[in-house]
Amino acid sequence: MITVTKKDLIELGYGTSFSADIIRKAKKLMIEKGHTYYQSRKLDRVPKEAVEELLGITLSDTND
Repeated sequence: MITVTKKDLIELGYGTSFSADIIRKAKKLMIEKGHTYYQSRKLDRVPKEAVEELLGITLSDTND
């Protein structure tokens, strides 16, 4: 599973607070889908698919 962090979103050009909001909303989405693992406050990674679903775009798979 490919994951996304706040830092990854900042590197894509999103602002700091907007990136944090995206991660927070993606975690909430994953919890709603039944993945209680994402309830952890310290967890800062979410699946790329959750972020893509929220933003309505496809993120590239390149890992440089």
